[in-house]
Amino acid sequence: MRTTSNAPTRRRRAVSEEDKSARRDEILASAKNVFARKGFHSTTIADIAKEAGLAYGSVYWYFDSKDDLFHALMASEEHALRAHVAAALGSHPENENGEAPFRTAVQATFEFFEADKATVKLLFRDAYALGDGFEKHLGGIYERFIDDIETFIVAGQKRRQVVPAPPRMVAYTLAAVIGQLAHRRLATNDGVTAAEVADFVVSLVLDGLRPRDASPARPLADPQPASSSG
Repeated sequence: MRTTSNAPTRRRRAVSEEDKSARRDEILASAKNVFARKGFHSTTIADIAKEAGLAYGSVYWYFDSKDDLFHALMASEEHALRAHVAAALGSHPENENGEAPFRTAVQATFEFFEADKATVKLLFRDAYALGDGFEKHLGGIYERFIDDIETFIVAGQKRRQVVPAPPRMVAYTLAAVIGQLAHRRLATNDGVTAAEVADFVVSLVLDGLRPRDASPARPLADPQPASSSG
């Protein structure tokens, strides 16, 4: 008599490089779902294999450990963020500089964070609490984010639209502002869209960093007389 099994159907092992790459991407996508749902510590390789429809041992053909898989997922998400920003900047002429592309890049960053809040929280915030290796990896992602902002700052300084402060220091400051607001928006959007918060950040930044001789001085409002009682 034949018996039926509830075990998932085993999928053949990927052989070609193209198949291996596709299978690796499938595992990463499954891991992303499970990590976001259960958290890093509660997730097992067996959970990920089940999500991907693979035998338990198959995951180890592509990743040495859960830590290795998580690092790969962090790298994949960084690549996705950078690709998202680059695609948004593609709407601007290649040689365009100034406020418009900077605003677009900031808005695209907020949109990326908001598109998948659980995963972004796990990868870009909670990873700090998972140990030195993950903290170092996250630090590298942050430094490359600062690199991108520094490019805008240097270009703005050449056009005398940004004060002549050390560009790396300025970029670090802006990255902190953008990062903190992005993390805040994981919990609340404060009633504004990603485009509106990007407008706020860019206006705040450019008004604060613009050289004082680049625009007419704004007159101070006359002080109001103090009200007297009795």
